[in-house]
Amino acid sequence: MNAEPRPPPARPEALGFLTRLALSPRFHKLAAKVPGLRWKARTEGAELFSILSGFVQSQALVALVEGRVLHFLASGPMTTEDLSRRCAIPPAPLRVLLQAGAALKLLSGDRKDRWHLAPRGAAFLTVPGLEPMVRHHHVLYGDLSDPLAFFRGQTETQLAGFWPYVFGPLAQEDAGLAARYSRLMAESQILVAADTLRLVSLTQSRHLLDVGGGTGAFLAEVGTSYPQLTLSLFDMPAVLAAVPSALRTRLRLCPGDFRADPFPDGPDTISLIRVLYDHADASVATLIAKVFNALPSGGRIVISEPMSGGDRPDPATDVYFAIYTLAMRTGRTRSAAEIGSLLNATGFTEIRLRQGDRPYVTSAVTAVKP
Repeated sequence: MNAEPRPPPARPEALGFLTRLALSPRFHKLAAKVPGLRWKARTEGAELFSILSGFVQSQALVALVEGRVLHFLASGPMTTEDLSRRCAIPPAPLRVLLQAGAALKLLSGDRKDRWHLAPRGAAFLTVPGLEPMVRHHHVLYGDLSDPLAFFRGQTETQLAGFWPYVFGPLAQEDAGLAARYSRLMAESQILVAADTLRLVSLTQSRHLLDVGGGTGAFLAEVGTSYPQLTLSLFDMPAVLAAVPSALRTRLRLCPGDFRADPFPDGPDTISLIRVLYDHADASVATLIAKVFNALPSGGRIVISEPMSGGDRPDPATDVYFAIYTLAMRTGRTRSAAEIGSLLNATGFTEIRLRQGDRPYVTSAVTAVKP
């Protein structure tokens, strides 16, 4: 039986000053007594505990969503007993869940044992894509049940099977899988589209081709803002089969797989919306090169997706999306600078990195073919 590996010998001089202080038990005792330091210590302690309890917070949210607690409260205040009957949760554990929901500021309680929907809970119900995302996360939570095995690559992840399109073309019998992922993508794309169109103007574009655009949710929003644009949608046949009939008269549907099939002629702008982070580096480089070759001189590429903070790690994208794409076993969450480097290596110029106001929704990178 192998012994546990020993940690390397301590080298305090290799650590930063604040890090050395944080490793000192004597400093922590001092910080508890000095007013200014005590506030900082308490703040750091609260942050650490928030990290520690994050999984439980997210699971409480799942229970509130799947028990439809927030939905019931959207019709007005309800008592614990009323909610218990509607949610099929016994009153005692339900009170614990409701108290947790109140701590998360999703709901609130009063002295008459009535519970009210809070503004944050109302926003959760209203913002497109949040509820489907929460319902979907049983898959990710299962993949992370043994975190160390997950990061060692010893886990057969469910997410790798949930998104089968990243491995290649979908067979005809995979239409159910295509519908499942297309529905989830469509419900989240409304927010992505809104933020993308705030970051990127398409005023100078004439014909936009959206590659890997699912059932057209992004292009539907583009069409509302830019009715003069010609809009084309390129995706696999099993995916395009689910495009709503109301959109079919507005869009040019172009079935194909970007790995093997040519892009249609004509677009002066090509968008990749939440596409790159689904794929490995080699596939991404091939796709960007293909976009470059399909564009005319002066044509533009628009890339929009959550991006790593790079040198300044982002708590949303470098935790949530980076681990999610790792679980997919094919993709990677890249920084805007990495994407810019890929564009530059392909020959694109005028590369602009556009930080989103909500990086957990999306940021954007644009570039021009000289």
